Amino acid sequence: MFPTEPAAVNNGFSALLKNRGFMLLWIGQLVSQLADKVFFVLMIALLENYSPLPGLAQNSMYSTLMLSFTIPAILFGSAGGIFVDRLPKKLIMIGSDIVRGLLTLCLPLLPREFLILLILTFAISTVTQFFAPAEQAAIPLLVKRENLLAANALFSSTMMGALIVGFAIGEPILSLAKSLMGEQYGQEIVVGGLYILSAAIMQPIKFKEPKLSKEHQASNNPWAEFTESLRYLKKNRLILNAMLQLTTLYCVFAALTVLTIQLAEEFGLKEKQFGFFLAAAGVGMVFGAAILGHWGDKLHHKPLPLIGFLIIALVLGVFTFTHNLLLALGLCAFLGVGASLIGVPMQTLIQQQTPSTMLGKVFGFQNHAVNIALALPLAITGPLTDALGLRTVLVAMSIVVLVVGVWAWQNTRKVLQNVI
Repeated sequence: MFPTEPAAVNNGFSALLKNRGFMLLWIGQLVSQLADKVFFVLMIALLENYSPLPGLAQNSMYSTLMLSFTIPAILFGSAGGIFVDRLPKKLIMIGSDIVRGLLTLCLPLLPREFLILLILTFAISTVTQFFAPAEQAAIPLLVKRENLLAANALFSSTMMGALIVGFAIGEPILSLAKSLMGEQYGQEIVVGGLYILSAAIMQPIKFKEPKLSKEHQASNNPWAEFTESLRYLKKNRLILNAMLQLTTLYCVFAALTVLTIQLAEEFGLKEKQFGFFLAAAGVGMVFGAAILGHWGDKLHHKPLPLIGFLIIALVLGVFTFTHNLLLALGLCAFLGVGASLIGVPMQTLIQQQTPSTMLGKVFGFQNHAVNIALALPLAITGPLTDALGLRTVLVAMSIVVLVVGVWAWQNTRKVLQNVI
C-alpha cells in the first residue's frame, strides 16, 4: 500500500487546470527551470571568452565551474528552508527570480575574468537554494490535499521535461539570440529575461500563508530552527523514511550520469551522446508521472515505491546482458517509470504529513541532504568502474537498490503499524 491518505475526490489533472494559482506557479517554475538549464549551457559557452586563473587548464576550469554550482547547495540548502518558513513564499520565489535575472544581465558589464564568472555563478546558485524549498512548500498552500499526488506528478514531469528540453535547445536558443541581438549582450538578455518572465508570471498568485506561532515569531536563531527540523524528522519516521528513499533515488541517477558516458561507448555512440540514455529515462519519468497524476487514486493501495525500486533493480541487472541500442534506450525509459513511482508518491507523502509551518525547513533539509549524498556516487562511480568494470558496477548497483527498496518498504510498514 502507498502510505498517503486516499484521494477521496481526485479528478487527476482536470482539477489542477481549474486552479489558477497552481497553474501560474507551474508555468512560472517551468520557465524558471528552463532558465536554469539554459544558464548552465551559457556558462559553459562563455568559458572560452574568459582568461583562466594561473595554472588552471581548460578541463579544470569546467570542473571548477561545476563546483561553483554545487557548493552552495551543500552550504546553504537548510538555511534556505529556514527563511522560507519565516518569509512569504511568493516574495522569496519572485525575489529569487529577479535577483538571478539581474545577475545574469550584469555578465556583459563585468570584466572577462574567470574568478568573476565563478563568483557570479556561486551567487546565482546560492539564490536558487532559497527558490527551490519555497516552490516545494508552496504547492500544499495552493492545492487541496486530495490533489497533491496529481500536482507533484505534474511538477515532476515538467521538471524532467525542462531538463531534457533545456539542455537540448539551450545551444540553439543562445546561438539565435547571439545572431539577432548581438554577441555582446544577446545571450545574457535571453537567459535573464527568462528569469524575469518567471517572476512576472507568478506575481498574480495569492497565497494563504500559515501563521507562525509565538515561539517562531520570538525566535531569531537559525541554528535553533535547524535543530528543530532535525528533532521533527527524528520523531516522524514516516517522513524521514520517505526522504531516505528519495535520496537513494537521486544517488542512483547521479551514478548513472557517470556510467552513461561509458555506456555510450559500449553501444557504439560518441561520448557526447550519453545524454540519449538520460533523455530516455526522462521520457519514462514523464510517462510514469502522467499515469500517477491521472490514475493515482486507483493505485493508492499498491506498493508503488517498492515496485519502483524493483523496476530500477531489474533494469540495472538486465543492462549487463544488453547489446542492442534500442533495447537499452527502452530499458532506460522503463527505469524512468520506476523512478516516478518512487519520487512522486514520496514527495506527496512529505507534503501531506508535514505541518505548513515546517514545510520550508523540511524541504530545505531534504535538498541539503540530497546534495550532500550526491557527492559520494559522483566521486566513486568512475574509479569503481575503472577498477571493476562497467557490468560489475551495474550488478552491484542492482543489488544495492533491491536491498534498499525492500528495507525501506518494510520499515514504512512497521511505522504505519505503530501509527495505527
